[in-house]
Amino acid sequence: MEKTPANVSTMNSSLPRETHYAGGFQPLQVDEWTFVIPTLLVLICLIGLVGNLCVIAILLHNARKAKPSLIHSLILNLSFSDLLLLMFSVPFRAAAYSRSTLNLGWFVCRTADWFTHSCMSAKSITIAIVASACFLYASNPAKQVNISQLAICAVMMCTWLVAAILPLPEWFFTDAKQIDGSIVCLISIPVQAQELMAIFVKLYPIVVYCIPFTIAFFYFWRAHAQCQRRGTKTQNLRNQIRSKRLTMMLLSVSVTFAIMWLPEWISWLWIWHQPPGALPPPQAFVSLAQISMFSLSCINPLIFLVMSEEFKEGFKDVWKRLTSKKSLAVHDSPDQGALNSEVLPDSTPSPGPDPEQHPTNGFVEKSYSQENIGSPDSKENPVLPDVEQFWHEREAHPSDHDNDPIPWEHQEQNTVSSEKSVTKI
Repeated sequence: MEKTPANVSTMNSSLPRETHYAGGFQPLQVDEWTFVIPTLLVLICLIGLVGNLCVIAILLHNARKAKPSLIHSLILNLSFSDLLLLMFSVPFRAAAYSRSTLNLGWFVCRTADWFTHSCMSAKSITIAIVASACFLYASNPAKQVNISQLAICAVMMCTWLVAAILPLPEWFFTDAKQIDGSIVCLISIPVQAQELMAIFVKLYPIVVYCIPFTIAFFYFWRAHAQCQRRGTKTQNLRNQIRSKRLTMMLLSVSVTFAIMWLPEWISWLWIWHQPPGALPPPQAFVSLAQISMFSLSCINPLIFLVMSEEFKEGFKDVWKRLTSKKSLAVHDSPDQGALNSEVLPDSTPSPGPDPEQHPTNGFVEKSYSQENIGSPDSKENPVLPDVEQFWHEREAHPSDHDNDPIPWEHQEQNTVSSEKSVTKI
C-alpha cells in the first residue's frame, strides 16, 4: 500500500498516484525493521492461534450441552475470522517483510490484500450484528431469543458474502510486476477504471469501518441503558447482572477493535488522498499500523476469557476433559497391563475363616466391615467412634456378649471399675 518509487511510470489520474505497493510488501530501508517486524508478527500468530483455538473449543463444547445461541455463533464467527487471518495472512506478511526480494507468487500477490480486508470486513459486520443481538437480549434477559440454526447459518453466510464482495477492486487491479530485476506486487489502475477506483477508496472506509461501528455503538448504548433501568427484584437480579456483563464484554471487544484498526485507515487515507507532491506516510508507521490490526486476533480471545464467567467455566470444563482423557490413556497403557499380569500369578489367597464354620448373628460380615475402617471406601460411609468401640469389644469377647443373660449389669460394673481406675490415677 505504500507509494511506488520514482522509477515506476505512472499515469495522470484523480488519485495521487495510481500504482501502489500491495500484498503486504513494503520494502524497508532499515535492516533492523526486517527482523523486528517479522518477529512481532510471528509472536502475534502463535499467541492468537492458541487463544482462538481455545475460544472455538469452548464454544463447540458448550454447543454440545445446549442449543447454540445467536451471540455465541457470532463470537464463533469472530474467532474463525481471526483464525483465518493468523493462518493465511500473517505468515505471508512476515515473509514479505523479512526479505524484500521474496517472490510469493502471482496468486498470493493478487489475493493478499483482498483476503485480509475480507476477513476484517467480516469481523466489523459481525460486530454490528452482535451488538443488535446484545440489545435484544438486554431488553428481556429472562426471555430467550429463539433463532433456528438455519437462520444463524444464513446470517453468517451473508456476512461473508458481503465482506468478500466489498474489497474486490483490490483483487482486480493487483498484479505482480518486475522492477529493477525484482518482482514487486503492485496495484496498477488502468485509465478506464480511475473514476471507479476513486469512488472505491472514498466509500470503502465508510462502509466497512464507520457504518458498522456506528451501528454497534448505538445498540451497545441502548443495551447499557436497558441494563441500568431494569429492576432489582430477586428473580431478575441474576439475569440483569449477566446481561450487563455480556454487554460490557462485547463493548470492550468493539472499542478495542475500533481503536486498533484506526491506524490502518489513517494510513489508507494518507496514501490515497494526499495532495500531489506531499510526502507519503513513513514506512515504519505503515508497518506498525498493520501490526496493530493483526494484534486484534490475539487480544479478542483474552477479552473473552478474562471478562466472561461463562468462558472461564467452559475453559475449566474443556481442560478437565483433556486431562481426564490423558489420565485414562495412562491407566490403559501396556505398562499398566504388564504390571497387573506380574502381580496376579504371585498373589495367593489370604487365610480366612473356614467355610464350614457358619457365622452367627452376622459376626463375620461385621468384623469384615470393621477391618475395612480407614480404607478409601469407608470415607463415604464413616463409622462413629462409639460404634467402632462397640465392635472392638465384641470381637475381643464374642462368646461372653452372646451368652451373657444380664449384660446391663456387667456394663454398670465395668463403668464403676473404670471410674475407680481414673480416680486412682
